[in-house]
Amino acid sequence: MLQLLAATSNKHKVEEFRKMLNDLNSRVNIVTPDAIPNFPVLIEDGHSFEENAEKKAEQASAYADMAAFADDSGLMVDALSGAPGIYSARYAGEGATDAARIAKLLDAMKGKTDRRARFVCAIAIAYRGDDVALFRGEVCGTIAEAPRGTNGFGYDPVFIPDGYDKTFGELPSEVKDSISHRAAAMVKAVKFIRAELDSMDDFEFV
Repeated sequence: MLQLLAATSNKHKVEEFRKMLNDLNSRVNIVTPDAIPNFPVLIEDGHSFEENAEKKAEQASAYADMAAFADDSGLMVDALSGAPGIYSARYAGEGATDAARIAKLLDAMKGKTDRRARFVCAIAIAYRGDDVALFRGEVCGTIAEAPRGTNGFGYDPVFIPDGYDKTFGELPSEVKDSISHRAAAMVKAVKFIRAELDSMDDFEFV
């Protein structure tokens, strides 16, 4: 069985990853950083979602000596020139709550008529410190006038995906998991992992 390290301390993300990898659960075991003694703080000082995902995956796989995957994701708002972007998690400062980040975003959006935005997710897979594959997913939508719903996390309560009239915070998790930016990237990643498990020709995980 493939031991695959999910290089994130975000429990919400780990849960989403487990659900999306459910059809491979007999072949893949998701390992979390808390199972690795003295797991280091991962440095993400890149200039794009892809760079940050690659850096985290490479650091994690090198330290744990196993295959690892990491994501970097965030919200890009057209009227804010793409902000908060790669700084989404730190938009209201280190350690800020989701509510504080949302409040800052809505304050910045006051008076803006263009409320278009998109969630972006980059997922990188690395093995023993070397980058192996990179996948990107996006979902477009608009920013709500006020938070709605308590499902999900992050900016979910203010993001209305195209084709829906509810925010990610209002939509059932199974709906969000099927249309989200992370789902779009994970579909590609899972396809890659399945192919590698089936062939083991070009790259050996285990």
